[in-house]
Amino acid sequence: MKISVVGCGYLGAVHAATLASMGHTVVGIDVDPAKVERLAGGVAPFFEPGLDELLRDGQATGRLTFSTDFGAAASAEIHFLCVGTPQSKTSDGADLSYLVSATESLLPHLSRGAAVVGKSTVPVGTVDMLGGILAGRRDVLLGWNPEFLRQGTAVKDTLVPDRLVYGVPGGRDAAFEPGSSAPRGVTAVLDAVYEPLLSAGIPRLVCNFATAELIKSASNAYLATKVSFINAMSELCDASGADVRELSEAMGLDPRIGSRYLHAGLGFGGGCLPKDIRSLKAQASKLGVESAMEWMQLVDSVNAGQRLRTVDLARELCEGHLAGRTVTVLGAAFKPDTDDVRDSPSLDVALRLAAAGAHVTVTDPKAINTAWMHYPQLRFEPSTARALEGAELVLLLTEWDEYRTLSPAVAGQLVRRRTVLDARNVLDAAGWEAAGWTVRGLGTSAGVPLTGPVEAKFAH
Repeated sequence: MKISVVGCGYLGAVHAATLASMGHTVVGIDVDPAKVERLAGGVAPFFEPGLDELLRDGQATGRLTFSTDFGAAASAEIHFLCVGTPQSKTSDGADLSYLVSATESLLPHLSRGAAVVGKSTVPVGTVDMLGGILAGRRDVLLGWNPEFLRQGTAVKDTLVPDRLVYGVPGGRDAAFEPGSSAPRGVTAVLDAVYEPLLSAGIPRLVCNFATAELIKSASNAYLATKVSFINAMSELCDASGADVRELSEAMGLDPRIGSRYLHAGLGFGGGCLPKDIRSLKAQASKLGVESAMEWMQLVDSVNAGQRLRTVDLARELCEGHLAGRTVTVLGAAFKPDTDDVRDSPSLDVALRLAAAGAHVTVTDPKAINTAWMHYPQLRFEPSTARALEGAELVLLLTEWDEYRTLSPAVAGQLVRRRTVLDARNVLDAAGWEAAGWTVRGLGTSAGVPLTGPVEAKFAH
């Protein structure tokens, strides 16, 4: 099929490249000339494992091109809207201005019978609003196909998704020929797009627009709830003497609960989960559903509180005073395997430490340049070894593999004081302690003395 993908950020670039790998002819449209130039050269403007290879393969086959001209989408049979829907600067709701602009720009280039299908995460009522923009084009199909990719595994999540969701006019009952299982309308078009995935047995759910609009935000809100729940339990563990690692392990063995997203630590960030729970809160408020609104507020508050707990524990490990202390932060990205620093918990903590007077150095395998552009007030060092030199406190805040496997003996030769705050609870604490380190975590520190045989006082 001939397909256009409008918006070539994390979602759009991956979607365009993977569609081309399925055999479709795809043009990616974006208003940022620099981004388009990089993508056209086979290089993603952000770090995402496996994406550069797909981009180069698409270019080599001729099935994948990029342009700033919406006219390049004129012959496409289906147009995917993949533009950003960030949190509004004036409220918790989503900013839909980019989506509206993209739809209006696409409107003159829609061929008869083409389908416009959104993939962006949006509040309920968005599809009806876009339908108003397309009202004069009754020959154009409209649908919603929410995405469920995760940064760091976006290529795999797109090529081997857990499920495909189609939001269509009239919902499931209207999606098929009466008395038959044959799809019609936008359902048939999407089936043609995803035929390789459907043939591989990927489940498909057809629903109405409101369900399709809600499902991504609801899924993210549930995952965020699990993270915030176990983080609330970690605070209870610190207060009671329990160990949150053992608690979560035992809970995760219950098949009704499961272990995924039940790992206590610094909490979530990025461009999706925080935005989506706040958008869901705003939607619940608008619809008068107070229980959902209050739930999302609590989840958000617990998550923010983990950052404050981390700073407080860092201060405790520095004998009550952060001013003048040399601190190394391992990790700038909001999660491993990405260079995205949007709402990064680690950078939030780093800024708070610096504001308290600490001399903070931040290191990261991929996100140094991105982080420096957004936070020039912090000191960044690409080399982990150089970042550790002379540190009086080390904080592991993003769980990159290279930090998980860092040698405590080697690191111990670089720092001034062997004290580490593992805010992701991923280190082998026993191994680090055997190498002379004091190790603290969130929900794992109750009853552990700050001074002991392996603890050295500050050198002044």
